[in-house]
Amino acid sequence: MAILKIYTAPDPVLKRVAAPVDTVDDTIRKQMDDMLETMYHDDGIGLAAPQVGISNRIVVIDVEQKQGEDKTGLNRKGNPMFFANPEIIWSSEECSVYNEGCLSVPELYGEVERPASVRVKYLDYDGKEQEIAAEGLLATCIQHEIDHLNGILFIDHLSALKRNIILRKLKKLSKNAEVEVL
Repeated sequence: MAILKIYTAPDPVLKRVAAPVDTVDDTIRKQMDDMLETMYHDDGIGLAAPQVGISNRIVVIDVEQKQGEDKTGLNRKGNPMFFANPEIIWSSEECSVYNEGCLSVPELYGEVERPASVRVKYLDYDGKEQEIAAEGLLATCIQHEIDHLNGILFIDHLSALKRNIILRKLKKLSKNAEVEVL
């Protein structure tokens, strides 16, 4: 498995709508595995293909992962989930608010309101059509990652003022990173 580069806002790759996957084959499974390894490496709970510069409708999620390392030095995994072409087919009227963060918007957070429960259909790691009902953190994470597939970041759900503050902070963080590298 490989650790992939995660693109950060405001990179234009994050605003592109991802293309559907025709079939889940060995190439797509390798991509899923690499994305999962990248997500664990960067301490995320979800990652969408556009975040690693790949414009297809693939998402990996593990909201149950355990923190720390086991005796082999690898992250202990909880319940990794793989989604190809995820589509929300139902969402609750009841909403919940989470203070969301994102690997593509590092170190910055914002409160986003989303449906509290969703039902999603998708193709799994083996290419079989599945449906899942999700609530709580899993529902939020699925919606957040599907947004990425549609070129939407969590900051797009915030007020213009809050979004601009976060974008200015991102710009400042990236300038500081460039200075440290020199």
